[in-house]
Order: sequence, then C-alpha cells, then structure tokens
Amino acid sequence: MKKILLKFSAILLVAVTSCKDKTTDGAAKVDKENTKVVLPERVEPKDPTFVMAFTKDWLAANKDDSQKMNLVLAANRTDAKNITTMDSIIIPKDFSGDIAYYMPFPLEVKALQSVDKIIFFSYPSQTFATYEKGALIHTGPTNMGSKKHKTPTGLFFSNWKAEETISTFDDEWKLKWNFNVENLEGVGWHEYSLPGYPASHSCMRLQEKDAKILYDWADQWVLADAETVKVKGTPTVIFGSYDFEAPKPWLKLVEDPKALTITAEELEEVVSPFLTEIKAAQTNRKAQKEVATNK
Repeated sequence: MKKILLKFSAILLVAVTSCKDKTTDGAAKVDKENTKVVLPERVEPKDPTFVMAFTKDWLAANKDDSQKMNLVLAANRTDAKNITTMDSIIIPKDFSGDIAYYMPFPLEVKALQSVDKIIFFSYPSQTFATYEKGALIHTGPTNMGSKKHKTPTGLFFSNWKAEETISTFDDEWKLKWNFNVENLEGVGWHEYSLPGYPASHSCMRLQEKDAKILYDWADQWVLADAETVKVKGTPTVIFGSYDFEAPKPWLKLVEDPKALTITAEELEEVVSPFLTEIKAAQTNRKAQKEVATNK
C-alpha cells in the first residue's frame, strides 16, 4: 500500500505508506525518581493452555462476550470480521487472565530499564509489544508482510503519522491510524484487515483499537528541514522470520502453551545490537526538548 505527498507544517515531504489494577492496556506508572515504570497489576490465568474449537459453534455461544472475544481474536491473530471465515480456532481454557499472559512477550526486561519507550514486532509469532523503562505496557496481534512483500527487519524509528490515508497501491484501501517507520520504503503500522496470517504489502497491520493506542503512544520525528531528521521518534525493532510453508505457529500452543514464548533474555539479545543507537537518539530527544523548554 502506498501513499505519496504528506505535509508536515510548512514542509512538504514525499512519503510512501506501503503495505508492500486488572488491566488489558497496562496503565503503568513512573516512580518518583523516574528511573523505572511500576509494573501494572495483571491477573494471571490459572490454566494457561489452549484447545481447538469449531469457529461457528464457539462464536454462536460467545460472540457477545467482549472479554472472551478480545482474547480469542488476539490468540488467532485476527479481527472480528475475519474470524468468521475460519473453520477452526484456538481458544484459552481459562479466560480470566490479562491479555499479556496469552501473548509471547515477557512482562519485564531489565536490560531496557534505561529506555523510555520502545516497540517490538515479532515476525515469528505475529505479535507486538510496547515497553516503557523495561515494563510491558501493551501487547496484541499483528499481521505483517506476506511472502512476496516481506516486512523488513532491524531497528527503525517512528516517523510521521496520519489518522487516515489512502493507499496509492489501491485507492480503495483506507489506512487508519497510520504511523510510518521507514519513510523511503513506506513501511509502517496501521489498522487494516487481519486475516490471521502475514498478508500485507510489508506493513504491520493491527486491530483498530491497538493501532489507535500506538498512534497516541509513540513519538513522531522532529525535522530540521525537508531532508534532515533533527530528533528521531520511538525506536521500533522488527525481528525474526516467518515460515510461510508451515502451519500457523500459534497452533502449537494447543500442544505447548509456551511454544512461542519470548523470554527476557531472548529479547535482550534481539535489542542488544541497537541499544547504543537507541540511547543516543533518546538522549538527543531529551536535550532538544530541554532546549525548547528553556527558550
């Protein structure tokens, strides 16, 4: 999906958007010394296992239960429209837990305690997670790039955002809550249909509620001029690969509820090569903010 000609204040840029407390959202709080985020209170399910179910039967009995629907949509990496096209789905045996316990990311990563904000997209598990000072804030499902249009991996920074854009790849594609992370290639995250597998033209598709949360949560870049980034946005790490020839990996959760678990140590290994650049960008953002405040 592509979108060209996006305006920031008086600067006209060529930008491409391609798609070539019990809590569910993590209401974390910063302590008085501003050194870490206090982990939000989360309820852990007593039984973390999953089972298979016929979609039509399960929806007939549970479609009006928003708590169950939210967890099942996340577990199957899909949305309310697309789940109806699936023959069978995985469902938790116990729906009492916070969504964080049904997604693979760790609740805390100590190596990230000095990082104010960061977002991860996991290609293998088709999930995302945001952290503030090492504490998991929000997590959920995504559908990333298809086999033909793979999502690039590595370190990126959130650039510009738009509440709604129209794709020039197909002018019938409306992209809501779009946040670009790779300006030249037009890669970003936004709300769009989640069929339950990597299907985009390189972007990271999200449920609308998640896209809006990330839209409000992440920081935009600050430009010095039309070609110079003065301050980078929120660090965004896209990692791993997806086996397009194998069954959906989350189906493994029926046999092993920890099959997709990403440990804190594994996430530290993923982010380690980028920490110097991330912290430099963070220091610069704080310095520029202080300069602006003192003017």
